[in-house]
Amino acid sequence: MLTRSTEAAAAFTRSDAWRLIGASLLLIAAVSVILGLDVLPAQTQLELGKPAPMLVLAPRTGQYSSVYLTTQQQNAALAAVAPQYDFTSVAAAAVAAQQARLLDQRVAATDAAFALGVNKEQRATILADTMPDLGTPVRTTLLELTPERWTAVRKEAARVLDTLERTELRDAESAMIRAGVADRMAGDLNADERTLAAALISQLVVPNSSYSAQLTALARNRAAEAVAPVTKSWEKGDSIVRNGDRVDAVAFEAINYFGLNKGGVDVARLIGFVILSVLVIALLLLWTWRFRREFWHRNNVLLLLSLLLLVSVFALKLTAGRAWVPYAMPVAAVGMLLTVLLDSGAAMVMTALLAVLAAAVNGGGLELAAYTMLGGIAGIVTVRRGDRLAVFLQAGVAVFLVDALVVVTFALLGDQDMRGILELMGAAAVASGGAAVATVGSLAVVGSVFGILTVFQLLELANPSQPLLRRLLVETPGTYHHSLMVGNLAERAAEAIGADALVARVAAYYHDVGKLSNPAAFIENQGGMDNLHDDLDPDASAQLLKSHVSAGIDIAYRAKLPKALIAYIPQHHGTAVMSYFYARARDEAATPYGGLTTAEGRKAADAVDARRFRHGGPKPQTREAAIIMLADSVEASVRSLASRDEAAIRAMVGRIIDERMADNQFDECALTFRDIEKIREAFIGQLLGMYHQRVAYPQNKVVELESRRAAGDK
Repeated sequence: MLTRSTEAAAAFTRSDAWRLIGASLLLIAAVSVILGLDVLPAQTQLELGKPAPMLVLAPRTGQYSSVYLTTQQQNAALAAVAPQYDFTSVAAAAVAAQQARLLDQRVAATDAAFALGVNKEQRATILADTMPDLGTPVRTTLLELTPERWTAVRKEAARVLDTLERTELRDAESAMIRAGVADRMAGDLNADERTLAAALISQLVVPNSSYSAQLTALARNRAAEAVAPVTKSWEKGDSIVRNGDRVDAVAFEAINYFGLNKGGVDVARLIGFVILSVLVIALLLLWTWRFRREFWHRNNVLLLLSLLLLVSVFALKLTAGRAWVPYAMPVAAVGMLLTVLLDSGAAMVMTALLAVLAAAVNGGGLELAAYTMLGGIAGIVTVRRGDRLAVFLQAGVAVFLVDALVVVTFALLGDQDMRGILELMGAAAVASGGAAVATVGSLAVVGSVFGILTVFQLLELANPSQPLLRRLLVETPGTYHHSLMVGNLAERAAEAIGADALVARVAAYYHDVGKLSNPAAFIENQGGMDNLHDDLDPDASAQLLKSHVSAGIDIAYRAKLPKALIAYIPQHHGTAVMSYFYARARDEAATPYGGLTTAEGRKAADAVDARRFRHGGPKPQTREAAIIMLADSVEASVRSLASRDEAAIRAMVGRIIDERMADNQFDECALTFRDIEKIREAFIGQLLGMYHQRVAYPQNKVVELESRRAAGDK
């Protein structure tokens, strides 16, 4: 029976599909908008060369080919290119040959004069005609030369001229070269002879290389083309320009690259965030449907999960890219809050998803993801049920210790920046303290707004001084005592199967508050008076008993009990049959036909509609409600036993449980057969403790005999 129920509940219905689609679309749209758009208004227009009105940080990690820096490198390469000249070895050889011929022509007459052996006066006349440019000292040296020395001078002059003209001789350097020709003369020439040789060729030294604008332009183009594009890289959070500093070309280029002047939406990033939103939300909702079916069908829980997700994403986006600020966010409060309000499983899943989102909006770093997830898990593990303020303090300390260890670990794996470590440790202290304070401060408010019972509410409602419990004690003492016993049984059984023991106990205290509307209609409050049901037909009695459920709901609403607690009032009877009055109705129907022992009597009894004697339900929706149903029936039934030894108690508990299972009362909750067995043994152990035998004290026996004698005298 329980297996069939579980399999039926596991089917993904059309209603579930529409619920999943609707919730997913709304959440995906909301998360995508938060992640994809700039949270802060667009920055003031930043202008090149003007002071920045604010600190401008790189919004994300990025790199690009910098036109400005590349141009700078190209300009440097251009400046390094020397002017280009049109020198070639072929052209230089031609010039050398031409100048050699000119030299031969210049000295031809002198060569002839020395060859003919003419006298000094004749040579002077020849020199005056052929080389009038020679100065007097040089002319004197030439006139004093012997033919052999002239030949030596002549050859050395020709050699130097040929050498100069065959190597590059730029026009801008020709004057300087001419001035130093004498120093280039070698051989055995003396100083005067060198001067003479230099005078012979100085006018023949001509440039063989001229500046070429075209060649220079080509060389510069090649140098510029050889410069590789300069890549500029930015890490998320790098300072592009500081407040008050002038925006230089590098900063302005980065501002344009990151789109900081135009704001708006980065389409690629928006698409990425939409995909991430789809993954996160789909996994969250599918996990809820698959593993927390009781949450899936509660709108308030889905709304709570959605709002916590949206608020967390907004906070993460708001602080993204601000150095240590994301580390100071008390994200662990989400996991701690969900642990106390729902359970640790939902808190773990939400914390893991938030860790992924925290890393995504802050550039994908592993450190922040580990920091968020491990710190959150520490808070979840430590806070447990959060039934005392000290527990929240312990959880905050645990979050800080784990976060601090994460910071130190990644520092050891990274650059080991001591200042950065101290900053992040301070952020961890802020985050952990903020998480503890935020959880305590928001717990009662969030629980009240979303109709989720909190530990503090339950502890307050369990206080005997509560007005409704006081009314039960004063107006229906039997019901009050019965409710306490049911609470004890329910708490023990809930602990045995891992259900919420505090919820089970407190819900049991209030499950019969409807009996306040008519205390005398219930036998535990009659106090020895006549039972009014003896004078009512079974149908009327059944309707009277049914009414305590609806009356209980009304009374609970007027007393402003939490809705989650009120839900246990109709569920504690489910749709079970009021067997006593149903049996009476069958007996009365069969009596005219000779009773149930006859065929006609049994037929008449079978004609009685059992539905008239069933409670209105619903069946128990949670394990705690199922436990209260069983505890209610077991406590009342065992109280009616004449003998309360172990065998009788065990038999009665077994019969009650078997009847409820046969009546399919647990089809809509998550009880398993193993849970049923644990509940059975928990009830038996508790009842044996409640009804254990005591020693018969002699004075008690005397009092009992005297009371009987007094009753006999009457």
